[in-house]
Amino acid sequence: MGLSSEEVALVRDGCLGGKALSYSPYSKFRVSCCILVSEGGRYTSVVGANVENASYGGTICAERVTITKAMTTAGTRDPTKWIALGIMGDTDECISPCGLCRQVIREFISPKMSPDIPILMFNGDGTNHIQSTMEELLPNSFGPECL
Repeated sequence: MGLSSEEVALVRDGCLGGKALSYSPYSKFRVSCCILVSEGGRYTSVVGANVENASYGGTICAERVTITKAMTTAGTRDPTKWIALGIMGDTDECISPCGLCRQVIREFISPKMSPDIPILMFNGDGTNHIQSTMEELLPNSFGPECL
């Protein structure tokens, strides 16, 4: 699925703004995520950020925060209406989701629900991005259709 430059800009801007939501007092590594939702020609963005915990295992990545927020918010819980997912950190390089986040993203961006949703991985100021698909990030994956 190809995105328009307007759609890429909406995802980028959501990610840029989302970094301010990060609670990262330990690592100082802010990460944000934005899901762009389209319904009836109208766009909605769901934005989240990483939330750290002194017990590092309790830390929640931005992608999981954002997906949880989308799935528990009326009007954004239908993944078939999601048209893009973007992530951004504070690095000069484009960042990609960790393995756990890839599996969680896979749950909702699956062949049965919403295949081919672009995943945009931005650098810290949003001037560069890499576009990927779920299949490229997690080939031969296990998902809902495997059950």
